[in-house]
Amino acid sequence: MAALAWLLIPLFAVVGAAIWGSWASRNKTIGDVAELAGYARFRDAMERAHAVPADPTTAATSASLVPEREAAPVTTTG
Repeated sequence: MAALAWLLIPLFAVVGAAIWGSWASRNKTIGDVAELAGYARFRDAMERAHAVPADPTTAATSASLVPEREAAPVTTTG
């Protein structure tokens, strides 16, 4: 019975390696296309959000509308 157990260990290792090998060599190009398209949409949105206005006076007024953050109070322990 012990010899059978020693023979099953390599058999399970071979089956596990075959499963892992088939998973590692699967076709991954299908998901890459959708992911790259999503990244392109994200990049386009970031370029639109950071577009510089043509009129410099509108840049000054839009920047003044954003409130400045107050500094957090400094606390010490001890």
